[in-house]
Amino acid sequence: MTDLLPADDRLIVAMDVPNALAGLELAKQLGDSVSFYKIGLGMLTGGGLALANELKGEQGKKIFLDMKLFDIGATVEAAVRGLSRYDLDLLTVHGDPHVVTAAKQGAAGKDLKILAVTILTSLDRADLDAALIRDGAVADLVVERAGRAFLAGADGVIASPREAALIRALPEAAGKLIVTRACGPRGAALGDQKRVETPAAALQAGADHLVVGRPIWQAADPQAAAQAILREIAGI
Repeated sequence: MTDLLPADDRLIVAMDVPNALAGLELAKQLGDSVSFYKIGLGMLTGGGLALANELKGEQGKKIFLDMKLFDIGATVEAAVRGLSRYDLDLLTVHGDPHVVTAAKQGAAGKDLKILAVTILTSLDRADLDAALIRDGAVADLVVERAGRAFLAGADGVIASPREAALIRALPEAAGKLIVTRACGPRGAALGDQKRVETPAAALQAGADHLVVGRPIWQAADPQAAAQAILREIAGI
């Protein structure tokens, strides 16, 4: 491919691959087209932290560690304090205020930004009913959880692009990050995501970063898939 667009930090590629070796191979295929990677819980036992160190220290990439931590405050604080030694950029915790507060205490003195999970983008109202989550529209619950997380000190939130504009409108959201799970470029399959939008729509709604997984790493040519998203982000 000629005339490749440069990497854009707004695009975060989810490394939902089996292990660190597969992750390094994906990063090699993507090359300079991607500067930001998400490493999730599924990679933890497959060398995820080692991969984070390699990508960050040796390749100069930014790292989003998606652990969605949830526990009592003391445990969350200790876990985040340990993870903060890895020079990461973003870390997720559940958006309950006591969890967010503890995570911020654990990250004190570090550049690590704490992102609060509102409601997973793979869930809809039926899923919330099954989990005995209180009644109400999903969007309303997301916005309320986001506001409470910001007040507890969160540097940003994880939310569906369908709620990004509502969150961005909150007074508490000033200067905060909104990270969303986006589908691939127009026409891409949604997979297990139920509340997603195209990259362009997500950015227009107020998102700062877009997380894209399968449409890139499952593509026959991951770099070409990433470039398609970069072109959409750039409005080309």
